[in-house]
Amino acid sequence: MQFLVRVATIMGACLALCLSNGAAFADAPPVPDISACDPGGPCQTPLPVKVVIVSLFEIGQDEGDTAGEFQLWKERRALSMRIPFPQSFHDLYYNPETQVLGMVTGIGTARSTAATMALGLDPRFDLSKAYWLVAGIAGIDPEDASIGSVAWARYVVDGDLAHEIDPREIPADWKFGYFPRQTQGPNDTSSKPDPSGGEMFRINPTLETWAYNLTKDIELPDSEAIAAERARFADDPHAQEPPFVLEGDQLSAMTFWHGKLMTDWANSWVRYWTSGKGEFVTSAMEDTGVMTSLTYLSEIGRADRDRVLVLRAGSNYTMPPPGVDAASYLLRENEGYAGLQAAVENLYTVGSKVVDELLGHWDKYEFGTP
Repeated sequence: MQFLVRVATIMGACLALCLSNGAAFADAPPVPDISACDPGGPCQTPLPVKVVIVSLFEIGQDEGDTAGEFQLWKERRALSMRIPFPQSFHDLYYNPETQVLGMVTGIGTARSTAATMALGLDPRFDLSKAYWLVAGIAGIDPEDASIGSVAWARYVVDGDLAHEIDPREIPADWKFGYFPRQTQGPNDTSSKPDPSGGEMFRINPTLETWAYNLTKDIELPDSEAIAAERARFADDPHAQEPPFVLEGDQLSAMTFWHGKLMTDWANSWVRYWTSGKGEFVTSAMEDTGVMTSLTYLSEIGRADRDRVLVLRAGSNYTMPPPGVDAASYLLRENEGYAGLQAAVENLYTVGSKVVDELLGHWDKYEFGTP
């Protein structure tokens, strides 16, 4: 009898210590059954969510083939509970033990806005204390970093709301034909940026700095393939470094733009909208859509705008190396980004460090951000 008691005691102790992706089984409360709740309909016992992983696209299947942004999170975080989500692009996946929820918004600002708002307004989920990690691939400015590098955004800037004149018709002293709506042209320095129209979002600076400091010393893997690609950027020292973690701001635009002149525009655009405080590093499409929805959802207590992080990893450069024209390089990259696999792997590595910290010390982060 004493032997059986001892075995039971040991088994109980082991159960209490076992971890699953940063959360203890013993600490996990019973999972509410939402199977009877219709998508978007009333739900008496919503699922608690600690972290939302926001992926923007997946290449093929969610598991077992070439990984896009979502696959590694689904497989390695055991996001096995499929939740129908017909009001958006892609079904949701959840881990009942860790209370991590995975979402794929679909490509573009329109889909990311709709998906985030649809999730935030779905009564099946309690997102009031959830942290949101937007984690996706991006174009990366070779002046700042190399492909495979991972950047925490301090600012997310919209690149679609603007005035535009074809470059062939612009005045001789204009560098760009694309300029902010409230200005008199790209040379207008008298107008001050007013981001109230949704052109710029600042990430909670305390949370972003905490995430960066937590991950800045992670040593990211290198490879011969990305080393060969970055060696072509002989004029840009940062582009030739092995992948690393940095702080760098994100420009979201529905157009997949490319080239030296467009990269110059992106740097100028981000400087304007952040009043010189931001530095353009990554280009993508969806992040201002996510931020727009979370800003509005925060107003009604369905999300917390101060619990959002944006992480982008360079899968390709925003302009070609010396001696290559922009059109040729863009079309070649469209056949397969040179840094895609390094980017998705490093996104997971860096993002997981933050997720593990949040889950492992939820008693500290549940009621207050770092």
